[in-house]
Amino acid sequence: MNAIVNTGSLTVVGQKGRFPKVELIEPNGYGYIVFALEVDHSPLPFYFAQSGGKRRLLGDLKGMAGGLRVLEGVQKAVVFKALVVPPGEGRYKTSRADVPQARFDVVVLIETDTPERARALVATPGFKALERHGRDAAKRADLIVGKNVRRIGPVDHSRDGVFLFNYFLAESREQNLAVWEYTAGWFTDQTGLDNSTVVLPDADHSGGLTLINHCRWDRLRDVLPSLIFKRSFRNYVLANFDANRTAPMPVLYRLA
Repeated sequence: MNAIVNTGSLTVVGQKGRFPKVELIEPNGYGYIVFALEVDHSPLPFYFAQSGGKRRLLGDLKGMAGGLRVLEGVQKAVVFKALVVPPGEGRYKTSRADVPQARFDVVVLIETDTPERARALVATPGFKALERHGRDAAKRADLIVGKNVRRIGPVDHSRDGVFLFNYFLAESREQNLAVWEYTAGWFTDQTGLDNSTVVLPDADHSGGLTLINHCRWDRLRDVLPSLIFKRSFRNYVLANFDANRTAPMPVLYRLA
């Protein structure tokens, strides 16, 4: 049985320091908009097939996102399509029936030079049109505006790969940040992860999410086998999330 030790805001399961401590760099000071949509609900954990409506929506969103890139302060506007829902949801989610499972298969990510710019952008006609078009086509939508609070390294969107959006639900934002940082060393050590941007939603976000972690690997085989087959993912990463009443809800994507 794993020993459980409380260390301030973090409850540690098992041997402390079993994996290397993650090396973080300074937050970038940027603002973020994550517009997440559930368009094609899949009862299976993968999204290999796409409806005609979803294909048309992705094309429309890419065109509208391109129009936002020319606005002052907008640094990136990227559209993603879901590939697979990997293992990773913790036990805490079962106690929070008030928050739906994050099965978003389309995401628009916008990066701005400041958090204030992101907050202003959601009120512009261009973004309002994109949001309305997405909501009209989706079964469910969530709009998150926030800022970067933790960073391993910049996420490269200039080429395709496998991109994670990990939607976190936690009893405490402080604990969520502490357990994310504690377990991030497993991902750098076991999957070769060298990038990550953690977005803290603004306090007025009503969707229940406490954090969103976004990162990238080159190939699916760089990460998925570790999540499925490595026991340490369950007895270290997930066990620590559970002990800190934090539920990750991960989805892996490709560029649309």
